[in-house]
Amino acid sequence: MRGVSSAVAGLVAVVVGLTVVATGQQAGAPAPVVGRSVVATTLGIVAASQPLAARAGVQILERGGNAIDAAIAANAAIGLMEPTGNGLGGDLFILYYEAKTGTVHGLNASGWAPTGLTPEFLAAKGITAMPQRGIYSVTVPGVVAGWDAMRTKFGTKGFGELLAPAIHYAEHGFPVHEVVAASWGRAVKMHSEHPNSAKTYLIDGTRAPRAGEVFRNPDLAGSLRRIAAKGRDGFYTGPTAEAIVAISKEQGGTFTLADLAEYQAEWVTPVKTGYRGWNVYEIGPNTQGVAALMMLNLMERYPLGQLGFHSPDAMHVMIEAKKLAYADMLKYVGDPRFSTIPTAAMLDKARAADRARLIDMTKASCDVQPGRLEGVTNSQGNDTIYMSVVDKDGNIVSLIQSNYSGFGSGMVPPGTGFMLQNRGGLFSLEKHQPNTLAPRKRPLHTIIPAFMEKGDTKIGFGIMGGWNQGQAHAQFVSNIVDHGFTIQQALEAGRFTKGTFEGCDVDMEALVPESTRTTLSARGHKLDVIPPRTGTFGYGQAVMNGPGGVHFGASEPRHDGAAIPQAPAVFDTPKPMR
Repeated sequence: MRGVSSAVAGLVAVVVGLTVVATGQQAGAPAPVVGRSVVATTLGIVAASQPLAARAGVQILERGGNAIDAAIAANAAIGLMEPTGNGLGGDLFILYYEAKTGTVHGLNASGWAPTGLTPEFLAAKGITAMPQRGIYSVTVPGVVAGWDAMRTKFGTKGFGELLAPAIHYAEHGFPVHEVVAASWGRAVKMHSEHPNSAKTYLIDGTRAPRAGEVFRNPDLAGSLRRIAAKGRDGFYTGPTAEAIVAISKEQGGTFTLADLAEYQAEWVTPVKTGYRGWNVYEIGPNTQGVAALMMLNLMERYPLGQLGFHSPDAMHVMIEAKKLAYADMLKYVGDPRFSTIPTAAMLDKARAADRARLIDMTKASCDVQPGRLEGVTNSQGNDTIYMSVVDKDGNIVSLIQSNYSGFGSGMVPPGTGFMLQNRGGLFSLEKHQPNTLAPRKRPLHTIIPAFMEKGDTKIGFGIMGGWNQGQAHAQFVSNIVDHGFTIQQALEAGRFTKGTFEGCDVDMEALVPESTRTTLSARGHKLDVIPPRTGTFGYGQAVMNGPGGVHFGASEPRHDGAAIPQAPAVFDTPKPMR
């Protein structure tokens, strides 16, 4: 292809390659109209929902760091810049594609419930449903242990360098972006209910920062400096740990210093399934990742490419597959250290074939659940961030990090500058269930990173948003495999989401054609049509390795984010005089 740059040639090759492997794609099937182009480079890319945070990760790449190093730096910065969704008080999961070995590694950095927090303890206080806010919704924050595990196993740089951008922005301030400012504004009442929260997150203790307003968090800078100096011990022991225990005691909680000091993140083998020749990976239980894979196994029984993008039949299949997959997930998934989770059986292809026969193509099923677990809420828990990184060597980090909902628990440990998550709200108080609350147990988790591969094409992707995530992942995979879309098209395409576990209600983005929506309604789906580009359908990012050493990045326009490429070191080495 003379006269065409290698990057453009690589992009053309990838798009053509994806179209070829898209099984049975209809000729001339409509593709979504996108607002952004795919980013392409032979170096690294960081895709995140905050451009300044993505740039922090790129700075680390430009200083010789790898994808793991960049992911930690970007995640630390985004915890400051998007506290509505994540931060030092949250949990973290990653999938890491190691290019030199071709191995996909999983990391589970979700925290456990504190000592003494049991259904009996809550019942003695008159609490009969799992609290969704306050100290009893808090589990041990896993993010710093996750960073430590990532850096120790695969990183090349120390915390002092990796956290420097986040510390700078915390001390000197950063302009708040538009989508985050809107979410922040909806949390003023919650922050006003505790002085620590009001001091940390409200301007003059009364209002949220406005879009474009510079916000500082010096207390968070101090917490980050302790991690920079002492690593994980700078969080799980010493002043930060003592502050967490202090607010627990103030609120009648049960946290001990040992709950924090003894917590460790866990490297795990990802779960995977095949989808029309692609391998798709998720983190297994205690997350909902298995639901995304079960959806794909059900969808694979139908020729979605031939049915057509956004066709009534294709959308119907995916919605019904969601109901069936989530029924199993809610019934069986919990912390595998406390009970046996039948993951292999749930992912069995023969079982999927049997379950797929339950889909009636003429009408929606409004009752496919085996019984909703008491204590599992219908809340979307949309307050999460997802980001992905590819470095010059083709290593990929797919990372998700979350407080769960609306900043989290409402509890800010004194002097720390971060909110504790409310992940414990997803425990059940029903006895003898996989997800029943117990000390040192991890709850069912909604947050999941994802990865997919076929041949030389490797894609790290994710779409956050509570129970939306598994179903959004399945739709993204279908967009790539069945319809031959680029990663940017696959992210921007209109989506559905069903945050409930019973009934026929479905949220449908207005980007889905009206003719399709009309047919779905006639089949019994009760649609709530949502305007384009809202947070209802989650926010996603993606990076991809393609042929010829070209890397690609995508960030969807539903959020403030960007996919930012690494720059070559053209100014670092003086050129010889001529």
